[in-house]
Amino acid sequence: MKSPQELAARLAQQWASADWRERQLLGAAAAWPLTLSIGQPDSAVFIGDAVALRSHLQQWRAVEQHGLGSVQWQERRYRGSSDAIAVPTHWQLAKPSQCVAAIVHFKVPGHAQVKSDYARLSTLIAEVERPGFQRLLVRRLVQWRDAPAEAVIAAARMALQLEPGCAQGRPLRALAVQGNDSKFFERHASLLTALLDERFDGEASRQGLVGFLGALPEDDHWLLIAPLYPGLLPFARLRVRASELLTTPLPARRILLVENERCLHQLPQPVADTIAVLGAGLNLGWLAAPWLQARSVGYWGDLDTWGLHMLAKARSHLPHLQALLMDRATFTVHQSLAVAEPVHALNTATGTWTPEERALDAHLRAQDKGRLEQEFVPTDAVHRAVCAWADRD
Repeated sequence: MKSPQELAARLAQQWASADWRERQLLGAAAAWPLTLSIGQPDSAVFIGDAVALRSHLQQWRAVEQHGLGSVQWQERRYRGSSDAIAVPTHWQLAKPSQCVAAIVHFKVPGHAQVKSDYARLSTLIAEVERPGFQRLLVRRLVQWRDAPAEAVIAAARMALQLEPGCAQGRPLRALAVQGNDSKFFERHASLLTALLDERFDGEASRQGLVGFLGALPEDDHWLLIAPLYPGLLPFARLRVRASELLTTPLPARRILLVENERCLHQLPQPVADTIAVLGAGLNLGWLAAPWLQARSVGYWGDLDTWGLHMLAKARSHLPHLQALLMDRATFTVHQSLAVAEPVHALNTATGTWTPEERALDAHLRAQDKGRLEQEFVPTDAVHRAVCAWADRD
């Protein structure tokens, strides 16, 4: 047999589970009532510990008296007793507020935080209508716990107004979206990124909030520089701020832009007079540097609608840029390695595509698995493509 205190502690443990909170808070009518088994006293307790039995019955009567749900009772006869005794068998909670009230009433460790989280969640769920946002807020309490409820609501509304590249090179604080002020993005960048990830399948985290929105990076963006031929730089790799590349040329005739840093190991070496710049994502404003106009520039990104979107942005600065491994043939050869792209990039930067790239974008959007990520392209294929590009120059 279990006491109300024990079952309240179990409720607190369940509350700590994101899956449980989502099921019980967003599961509509099917989630309630919640019924917990109390367990019945056995004959040994009845015969040998009348004080414990009496206390058990009194505790469960008090639960009902305090309005902490309802208790189901059952008549039971014990050996040695001439009369049946009503014993509690199940505790039934009709709604989330009763569950939280029970945790608080019995002062389970952490009960104050549970009470606070539930009160604020009730407000947030009522104000935030998008189901995906509701799930995120219910599951990831630490994401918003330290922010005022009105700021969380404002972030949710703002996340519905933001689109990839919408900043168009302006600082985030200058975006004309409801609820923004000069410090909002700075204070709530993590929450906004998580909300945008829900809308755009993780792209905001993958590219970084500034790059995803196409904003001017006020704290600058660090790029990975890797010479592909000995002697070009005194280091095998180094990090440089994007703003510095606007005015400081790299000492190589060929510049290879690679969307993701994690693909460095796939690049061939040596490749004469070539330096790779990795990790720019959508942070491509530095490509307006005048010195790049005199360089041969290659671009290799993910073969999906987002990669083609970034390619178009890059080519808007460098019309002579050449795309590597971003064609229909590459996708067809390696299609078995492709994965789903649940959220596609918006068609907002298509003016620099070739007809073949435009057709490729349409083809990828029509596929169940239309994303070929860079790191899954075989290394030998990358070597061939990079070396062929260098040899053509």
